[in-house]
Amino acid sequence: MIRANMIQMAAWLLARLLSFQSWKRGLWSCVRLGLIMGLSFVIIYPILQKIATAIKDKSDLYSPIVIWVPEHYTWDNFKQAIRIMDYWTTLGNTFTLSVMTTVLTAISCAFAGYGFARLKFKGSNLLFMGVILTILVPPTTILIPVYLNLKDLNLLNTYWPFILTSMTANSMKAGLYIFIFRQFFRGIPKEVEEAAYIDGAGVSRTFTRIMLPNALPSIVTVLLFAFVWQWNDSFYTTTYLTTSKVMSIQLSSLPYNLGIMLSDGVSSRADPFYQSMVLDTGMLLAILPLILIYIFVQRYFVESVERTGIVG
Repeated sequence: MIRANMIQMAAWLLARLLSFQSWKRGLWSCVRLGLIMGLSFVIIYPILQKIATAIKDKSDLYSPIVIWVPEHYTWDNFKQAIRIMDYWTTLGNTFTLSVMTTVLTAISCAFAGYGFARLKFKGSNLLFMGVILTILVPPTTILIPVYLNLKDLNLLNTYWPFILTSMTANSMKAGLYIFIFRQFFRGIPKEVEEAAYIDGAGVSRTFTRIMLPNALPSIVTVLLFAFVWQWNDSFYTTTYLTTSKVMSIQLSSLPYNLGIMLSDGVSSRADPFYQSMVLDTGMLLAILPLILIYIFVQRYFVESVERTGIVG
């Protein structure tokens, strides 16, 4: 009897192993594991490489046995990069600009998204098509007229171009943020608003007291996207702020400044390998605040993306 049960169990296990669905699930699991490992390698490998380079001593550059783990640890590369980039002043300016534009962009795009989602008026669909076009049309196509207008108003080399575009929902990627808010507000049941209207609330009060608190996932998504894109922006920043110390400008000028400061005025005499080491350190310092922010808010970011109109 026991032997018969064991034979039946072995036959059942064999059938399960040989079943098509089991092989299909196992193959799909392997494919997903391979994709995750590949993406993780592409994202994490450059960061680890820059960290390993940043803590190397200059002598380790010419050591054939040093690849990842240095023989001599040093903080001189960080000191050089911080001094050349005027890092703490640059960090404060960049953080101030990014926070200011992020908050203004989130407020203005939330108003615009709510208007497109709930306030129907003549030509609203045509106007929303224009918003979508701002996502598709490259920003370089309108750069010249915008630049000339700002120059006539003497607003270049100030934060006003970023403030004005953020307040009017015309900042970088604003079309995408309006789309995110619109999709989220459209998913909220209309009965919620109708109940507020019955209680005597107007459109503005319904938006601020009812709709906006429910839009927290989309707000978190827009805030993070806007902050990161403004922090990494080099197109608008190098156009409007040619003399201000912000991170993108300092990074773009870092190779030249590095060559001059390390070679006493003659950039051709500087060691190119050591320049590359300090340059990698400067890049690591530039993305370090974003990495720290992501470590603390990644759980809220993933949850907010799942609940907004970005997916599904």
